Amino acid sequence: MSSELLNPKDTIRAVLCHLKRDNHYLLLLKAGGRFGGGFWNAPGGKIEPDETAEAAAIREVKEETGLSVRKLAKAGSLEFYFGHGKVKPDWTCEVFTSTEFSGELKESSEGRLEWFSEGNIPLDQMWEDDRYWMPLLTSGQRFHGVFEFSSDSTKLVAHKVEKL
Repeated sequence: MSSELLNPKDTIRAVLCHLKRDNHYLLLLKAGGRFGGGFWNAPGGKIEPDETAEAAAIREVKEETGLSVRKLAKAGSLEFYFGHGKVKPDWTCEVFTSTEFSGELKESSEGRLEWFSEGNIPLDQMWEDDRYWMPLLTSGQRFHGVFEFSSDSTKLVAHKVEKL
């Protein structure tokens, strides 16, 4: 994994947007060779300079799924540390949900898209932190999570999730 992604000079700001339709969530199986490759995740990515988190979420969903989001709801926020003893997070992530979107689903080079029922979300094939906050997201509970991974990002070492 790239050192710039696990030990960035400045915190990388990112977004995730969980699209929900009829108790199903749209997930993306991240393509190999990409950060998070081989893991299911919601559409999302880095916030560009001078871009709001909301604008980034709308843009990333469009780029990765072809869908146009009309309305977002803030679900939570996450902090990620890759390695022990760091004073500032390597990544932060604003997490959104949306039930209001339109357009034709189309895959991108980011990976394969699939709808999963709420009871069938593949938590064992997602980043390890997801199993601690996804149940809050699917139940409509807002949250803040702090996660420390090993320096190579392969193992969750410590975590704290608060309901808001």
